[in-house]
Amino acid sequence: MKLHPVGIIGTGKYVPDRILSNQELEQMVETNDEWIVTRTGIRERRLAAAEQATSDLAYQASLKAIDAAGIAIEDIDLIIVSTITPDTFFPSTACLLQEKLGAKKAAAFDLSAACSGFIYGLATASNMIATGMYKHVLVVGAETLSRITDYTDRNTCILFGDGAGAVVLGQVEEGRGFKSFELGADGGGGDLLKVSGGGSRMPSTAESVASKQHYIHMAGNEVFKFAVRIMGNAAEEALRKAGMSKEDINLLVPHQANVRIIQSALNRLDLSEEKCMVNLDKYGNMSAASIPVALAEAVEQGRVNDGDCLVFVGFGGGLTWGASVLIW
Repeated sequence: MKLHPVGIIGTGKYVPDRILSNQELEQMVETNDEWIVTRTGIRERRLAAAEQATSDLAYQASLKAIDAAGIAIEDIDLIIVSTITPDTFFPSTACLLQEKLGAKKAAAFDLSAACSGFIYGLATASNMIATGMYKHVLVVGAETLSRITDYTDRNTCILFGDGAGAVVLGQVEEGRGFKSFELGADGGGGDLLKVSGGGSRMPSTAESVASKQHYIHMAGNEVFKFAVRIMGNAAEEALRKAGMSKEDINLLVPHQANVRIIQSALNRLDLSEEKCMVNLDKYGNMSAASIPVALAEAVEQGRVNDGDCLVFVGFGGGLTWGASVLIW
C-alpha cells in the first residue's frame, strides 16, 4: 500500500476573554507575582465564561482552522477532540462539536491523553489519512481546566488556563508533512497528576466533592523531574525516527507547562530561544490545547515558513508523552 504524505493544512485558536492575572491570584491564595513568574514563567491565564464549555471553545478554534485550510465544513471526514475536560462523559465533546459545526459527514470521538493528547490525536489522524481511510481530519485540543482547578490550592491554581487550538490535516506534496511520531506512557506514574473523583473508581458523592477529589492533584516536584527528562528524550527519538538531527529544527513547539522545563529542552537540543515558540506567559498550561494554540500563534506571527522543520513535544498525566517531526 502506498502511503500518502500528510500534513497540517490549516490552523486556528480561541482563548476566552476573561484574564486571570498573577495580581488577582495574590488576592485569592498566598502567593505573589514574582514567585509565580520565577518558578513558572506564567503571568496570566484565560478563564472560560460561565456559559462556555469545552465544545464552545473548540467550535471557535475549529472554524478558524477550517477556514485557513480553504475547505468546506462538509469536507471534514473525522473529528478528534483531545481533552480531559469534556462537556459530559457522553456524548463526546467531538460529537457535540460535530453538531455545532454541522459537519454531518464526519465521524467523531474524544481522545484522553492529558497534555500529550494533541500529539496523540495528530498521530491517529495522520495514519488514517496516510492509508486513504479519510481525506480531511479536524484535530482539536480544547480544555476548560478552570472547572477542575482548586483556587484555594496555591500549588496548582497558578498553573492552569482555558483555551482551544485546532488543525486540519490533509494530504500534502511529497517531501512535506509528518515525518515521525514518538508516543509513550508510564501508567506507574498515574498518581502523580490526576483527578480522582467522578469515574467508576470513585463515583461522585457529597463526600467526594467535600474532599475535593474532583480537582487536579499534582506531585509537582516529581512531575517536573519527569518532564525535564522526557521532553528531551521524546524530541530526540522523534528526530532519530525521521532521519533528522537537532540542527535541522527551525521551530520547536513544546507543551506550555513551565518555562524552566522548556529551557531544559532547549538546552538538550542545543536550540536558541529564537527557535522556540513560547506563550505560556499569557495563557498558562492549557493541557491538550497548549501546543495547537502555540502553533496557531506561530503561524499568525509569520514564524512558520514553507519547508520549515517543526518539532512538537509534550508530556502529561497518565503519565504520557509525545513528539512529532513535521516539514511545513
